Parts: sequence; C-alpha cells; structure tokens
Amino acid sequence: MHRIAWLLVGCSWSWSAAWANPSAASPMAACLNQRIAQHQAEVDHLQKDVGRQESASQQAAQRLQQQDRTIAELRQQLKAAQEAVWH
Repeated sequence: MHRIAWLLVGCSWSWSAAWANPSAASPMAACLNQRIAQHQAEVDHLQKDVGRQESASQQAAQRLQQQDRTIAELRQQLKAAQEAVWH
C-alpha cells in the first residue's frame, strides 16, 4: 500500500502538470509506466528468490527425512546387537 502512495507521490509533479495542461498527461503516464516496470521487476526478483528458498527448503526436508531413516536403521541395528549380547 505504501508503494502505491510513493508511486503517486513520485509522479505528482506530472499529475499537477497534466491537470493544468491535458497535453502534459504523457509525462505522467511515462512516469507511472516506469514506476510500474520497476515494481514489476522487483516482484519478479522476489518471486525468483522465493522459488529458490522453497527449493532449498524442500531439499533440506528431504535430507532430514533421510537422516531420520538412517537413525531408525541404526537404532534397530543397535537393538539387535544388544539383544545378541544378552542372549
């Protein structure tokens, strides 16, 4: 929401010029289009970052699952070894 406000504030000079002179609407539109393009580029960048973070999180979860399986297997082997010693 704040970004929209800054977008409008950043182009306010064009808005006042366009209000006084309708032929000046083009600079305002250009300013808004530039700001929109900048914000879209930032959104695209953030979406890529989120994708990388999600991928890393999934890989970490898979590693943890594998470690849990390894621990369970080692516990079973330890239990079997202890039972063999006691019998």
